[in-house]
Amino acid sequence: MREKDIILVARILSAIFSPFYLPVVGLLALFFFSYLSLLTWPVKLYIFIIVFTLTILLPTTLIRIYRKYQGWNLTEIAPKERRMIPYVISILCYFFCYYILNANHIPYTIGSIVVASLMIQVVCAMINIRWKISVHSAAIGGVTGAIVAFALIFNFNPVWWLCLVLLLAGLVGSSRIILRQHTLGQVVTGFFVGMVCAIISILFI
Repeated sequence: MREKDIILVARILSAIFSPFYLPVVGLLALFFFSYLSLLTWPVKLYIFIIVFTLTILLPTTLIRIYRKYQGWNLTEIAPKERRMIPYVISILCYFFCYYILNANHIPYTIGSIVVASLMIQVVCAMINIRWKISVHSAAIGGVTGAIVAFALIFNFNPVWWLCLVLLLAGLVGSSRIILRQHTLGQVVTGFFVGMVCAIISILFI
């Protein structure tokens, strides 16, 4: 495979596995593989719209507006000094999402996914003050941690799911390194930060 093709694949993987998709992926998994599958489709759709709007649509739109206002492209916003405002935007959107879910008395299992995502965002933002960390890896690490936590809660065997997610984690992490957005250390640290945050927030918060 040519270098240009490898870079293209890396860009596609980075786009597909955006950190913003973590809550929605977790939500869909709960809808299909847990007791929440018993919810009616109108209720599922209502919850999905709330989570999608406040964890993907709103933060990405606001961050894009901020980036355009600053005159930066996607690579120019990469330095850690320029990532703080996007972090703040994401954290506020995620917090508002959790508030709305609570106000609507949505099952806490769903809220725990947003809490896990919010915790990952906050920890990554704090680390980012001193050292750049891979949020892509933190997100896929969060998925890994969520699988472990829900396996303990719902008592199912997570081996095959973990194999799939770990494979995806390797691909995502490699893509960030290939695109020269992160070092190996930043990718590995991000993964473990996401995994630990998800396990703690889902099981103990």
